[in-house]
Amino acid sequence: MTALSFEAAGAARDAVEAKVPGLVRDEVATRLLAQDPTLWGPDAEAEASIRLGWLNPGESSRPLLGQIRELRQALAAEGVNRVVLAGMGGSSLAPEVITGTAGVDLTVLDSTDPDSVAAALAQDLASTVIVVSSKSGSTVETDSQRRVFEEAFTQAGIDAASRIVVVTDPGSPLDAAAREAGYRAVFNADPNVGGRYSALTAFGLVPSGLAGADIETLLDEAEDTAEILSDNAEDNIGLALGAALGGTDPLRNKIVIVDEDSGLVGFPDWAEQLIAESTGKLGTGVLPVVAEPQAPETLAGAPDVLVVRITSPEAEALPEGNQVVVSGSLGAQMMLWEYATAVAGRLLGINPFDQPDVEAAKKAARGLLDAQPEPVAPSFVDGNIEVRGDAQLLGGSKTLREALGALLDQLGADGYLSVQAYLDRSAQSDLERLRPELAGITGRPVTFGWGPRFLHSTGQFHKGGPAQGVYLQITGAPATDVAIPGRPFSFGDLIAAQAAGDAQVLADKGRPVLRLNLLNRAAGSEQLADTIKDLDGN
Repeated sequence: MTALSFEAAGAARDAVEAKVPGLVRDEVATRLLAQDPTLWGPDAEAEASIRLGWLNPGESSRPLLGQIRELRQALAAEGVNRVVLAGMGGSSLAPEVITGTAGVDLTVLDSTDPDSVAAALAQDLASTVIVVSSKSGSTVETDSQRRVFEEAFTQAGIDAASRIVVVTDPGSPLDAAAREAGYRAVFNADPNVGGRYSALTAFGLVPSGLAGADIETLLDEAEDTAEILSDNAEDNIGLALGAALGGTDPLRNKIVIVDEDSGLVGFPDWAEQLIAESTGKLGTGVLPVVAEPQAPETLAGAPDVLVVRITSPEAEALPEGNQVVVSGSLGAQMMLWEYATAVAGRLLGINPFDQPDVEAAKKAARGLLDAQPEPVAPSFVDGNIEVRGDAQLLGGSKTLREALGALLDQLGADGYLSVQAYLDRSAQSDLERLRPELAGITGRPVTFGWGPRFLHSTGQFHKGGPAQGVYLQITGAPATDVAIPGRPFSFGDLIAAQAAGDAQVLADKGRPVLRLNLLNRAAGSEQLADTIKDLDGN
């Protein structure tokens, strides 16, 4: 059987003791196993009735294992061993964790940044297969990535259709188009599983298996865990974690997730999407904050913060203060956290399977692409950085330092700062160091997201969750732009519209947004880091 462990202290332990007995009385565990859509109330029943297939991952996923293995072997025989994944949100985060934990290479392209796209195209196309992964088949980012790779294969004298693998729902627009185009393989995922719960479906398994991860063991672990979690008893770990996440009183709605040598590479980033998009709606929810060991948020003891530490099964860690410690293998942890998030949704009184506010930013971006408006002039320019913000936020700010100070002045005692970088994740990775520094300066939780991928995760919480956030958006002029075949806009146009569209939706909801555009990415990043250090010195 799969080993899992869970320990809780402080407010988390109190929540477990207070909420789990009621969950047992309501037979939540057995009802979940039976895929009962009434668990989240009448308003959620219709959606839940078509979103619970993840509770039985083997039913739809086991038949895929042999097909994935055969395709990997066939590609290898042709010298094709570089796997690129074009996908967003649930379609990319799980494979990134699975392959990172397995120690196998997977190029994840979940960005519309031109520099990121150009870097993925510049590698060895002769040995490349691209997995185009989209539940709906209409995701603009994924469609654009498919188009540019298809053209690149053709220009390189490679039969593009033989190098494109598709993962999508049966009957989606992409399903029909891929089969008509004669792509190398089309894998249909279970349509009764939402994107963020799809780690153990074709969306997680196909790219991971093609890259060489042991997906059969992953599935074994998940199925063992589903059996453990079906027990309607007070020692059910899934009920306990769900109670800790969604049942503290008063609600600790900032969940700081720290990886402490768990061996599960990138797991907090996957959990971030799962929790934020599932719970952040109707003005409630819990905000996951991916942080480092000994990050400021783990030490401050704020009354709205709960710390969750992910450790290895061999660790003998005990929680202190208001903390939870969880350990287990990857497949077990994925099943556990999906289950616990669904339980937390019941306690919070929300539907954990919809994402009503994600579409708003997409619609705003499409509107900007269609209208092609003139660029909005910056409020002012300081060195290598254009500064944009409404007059009420900026006040009399004339410098970057003053503008940052004005934004942080809007941060309430129960608030959080969201830093959003619409840049090349590999080239500008040093910007992530700003997260703990800003947390230390503000004394409040700080999240860091790469755009546009965060739009498919914490982006839902920003708009649908409690109005507690302030937002720092960072964009930058790319080194070069990349055209999108068959589209009247480029990747540069697309990412600019996505950033502007999200800022517009946040502003329309009354959220404070400061936008910084780096005229030179390297110099602008350095200037921003120096300015934040100057804030810290004050």
